[in-house]
Amino acid sequence: MRVQQTLEDSIVNDRPTDDRTSEHGTTGPTHPVNLSAFPGQFARTRRFSLGVPRHFTGSPDGRRVLFVRTGSGTDPVGRLWQYEDGAERVLADPALLVGDAAEALPEEERLRRERARERSAGVVSYAADDAARLVAFALSGALWAVRTDGGAPFPVPAAGPVVDPRPSPDGRSIAYVSGRSLHVVTLAGEDRQLARAEGPEVSYGLAEYVAAESMGRLRGYWWAPDSRHLLVARVDTSRVARRYLADPADPARPPRTIRYPSAGTANADVTVQLVALDGGRVEVTWDRTAYEYLTEAGWDAHGPFLAVQSRDQRTVRLLAVDPATGATELRHERTDPAWVELIPGTPARTASGALVVPEDDGDTRYLAVGGRRVTPEGLQLRAVLAVEGERVLFTASEDPLETHVWSHEPGHGNRRLSRGPGRFTGTGRGGTVVVEGQTPHGNEVSVLRDGRTAAGITSLAETPAVTPRPVFLTLGQRELRAALHLPSWHREGSARLPVLLDPYGGPGLQVVGRGRGWFTCVSQWFAEQGFAVLVADGRGTPGRGPAWEKAVHGDQLGPALEDQVDAVRAAAARYPDLDLSRVAIRGWSFGGFLAAAAVLHRPDVFHAAVAGAPPTDQRLYDTHWKERFLGHPEAHPDAYERSSLAGHGHLLTRPLLLVHGLADDNVAAAHTLRFSAELLAAGRPHSVLPLPGATHLPADDVINEQLLHFQRDFLRDALSAVGV
Repeated sequence: MRVQQTLEDSIVNDRPTDDRTSEHGTTGPTHPVNLSAFPGQFARTRRFSLGVPRHFTGSPDGRRVLFVRTGSGTDPVGRLWQYEDGAERVLADPALLVGDAAEALPEEERLRRERARERSAGVVSYAADDAARLVAFALSGALWAVRTDGGAPFPVPAAGPVVDPRPSPDGRSIAYVSGRSLHVVTLAGEDRQLARAEGPEVSYGLAEYVAAESMGRLRGYWWAPDSRHLLVARVDTSRVARRYLADPADPARPPRTIRYPSAGTANADVTVQLVALDGGRVEVTWDRTAYEYLTEAGWDAHGPFLAVQSRDQRTVRLLAVDPATGATELRHERTDPAWVELIPGTPARTASGALVVPEDDGDTRYLAVGGRRVTPEGLQLRAVLAVEGERVLFTASEDPLETHVWSHEPGHGNRRLSRGPGRFTGTGRGGTVVVEGQTPHGNEVSVLRDGRTAAGITSLAETPAVTPRPVFLTLGQRELRAALHLPSWHREGSARLPVLLDPYGGPGLQVVGRGRGWFTCVSQWFAEQGFAVLVADGRGTPGRGPAWEKAVHGDQLGPALEDQVDAVRAAAARYPDLDLSRVAIRGWSFGGFLAAAAVLHRPDVFHAAVAGAPPTDQRLYDTHWKERFLGHPEAHPDAYERSSLAGHGHLLTRPLLLVHGLADDNVAAAHTLRFSAELLAAGRPHSVLPLPGATHLPADDVINEQLLHFQRDFLRDALSAVGV
């Protein structure tokens, strides 16, 4: 998170024109706006994600970098690449291996990709040995490997459809999950089943639903450095409630059964075992009654470890594991009266054993190494990217509009490695740091060697047909960070513009920043349709410190909605062309919830809304995510009532469009369908657009293209009727 230039009032008055954008935007002539081309481009590029290099892994000497990238900005097939000495080389091309990009995936792998919001096919993920010489990946359920020092990819015999293959550190074997059981196979094809699922509700080596969806833990097993042992999670979902996802558009197709732990209900039973290649197994023991969540695990040079969390999420403990007995010992504890925020990449340990953890104090999230804070007040830790020797690579923010890559090393202090405006992340090894950034110009990847830029890795993503032209604002008493998108053709004072708020507004995601993301392009496209589009990050969003994040504890609706109201009023006070008699709001997921709440509770401000996949009843959402903010529903029923739309449908007096994928296993379609029934029973007119076969983020190109047109037309019609 960061520290950059402070926005002054003079910047607020800097209106965008045809040949330049506002602060930190592209200067010089911009390419013509192609409004008709954008929706189709947005869809076929999978939100401009295709062609972007990602998933970087460095070699121990820092000379080579592995990564995944599709063939172009519209090609959905991922390929495995290697960067070395400034040159890029394809290591594995699925078209040459299986001949068809279409994939018949095992269910567990399909779910893993959905949890990771994966939008491509082919090679989408991989794992390498410690030397980054052997790489394993799955294609259409088959196990493949390739050596990075030459030679073609080769198939490795497996017991069945393969999920999450990972080579041992020494590169002599590959672990994988098949049929919910953990296997290890040598490159010669000698396969051993190390942990067999005892029944259909048990799995070894896979992350349970809340771990993958709400904790950010996508893994379920970890190799030991000696390549002879593994730390393995066993998940038993037998006590977790069932949900059935049917496809009403295909009544002959049987429903899909999933295990979904909604707020207040039982979680999966997660245990951990130490498994040896020779068949030995040791159970890891800790107080699972008090600490039922496994938030992280690993095995480094100092031994295996677990991070476990209490059900109320107010305590997280780091436990060292005795590899001989499975006994655990407390090494560190974090507590918080609201909840302990889980920071990616932590806990970790340096070569000397110094513990790397976040530490919240006041309104700053610090990086602590070896029990000492090493970052200053106001620099907000976002994630730990890598730990090598005593060096810690991390991301942090001084300015909420930017995220930068930093390095901490004893004797050298903190150094910022990323340059220019944007949001950056990366990884590092062997003196080389890969910095990937979302800048005002798009996605950029730089390779830094010993702190100096050596080269870049090419992004093949398409340039959007619409150029974002945000004016960055700081609004109101709470200094809300916002971006205003005006039509490129608009001249100040020439006309008053209807206003469209386009927020997410919830935990875990910032949408206002000095980088060109797909969401900024969509906001600008709506602006080119004749709206003044305002995007604001309110309380509860990340990047402004623990107090800002936790201002929504016990009430996820009130502060978030209040901030959107304050933002639009403050923006209109500065920009008289914003017409507050015609204000709409749109959003997806939490943003959809916020949009629907706006027309329910503040019809005096908001005159129409589009709500995509809105969680209307917070009790229907999952345990870990929802109880983090609202507590257990039995203990805090009032928090769930005031943070839900359910029960308040009778308040609707404004046009509302509800959009929902009928195959959504994150925010179930029941949220929208039940709320629609409530609105109907109360005699409140509204519109519902069901999306057959669509999950939480629709993947169908036609749907994604037409959804933009549909929302625009709905909002235009709704606002044109205001006052009639």
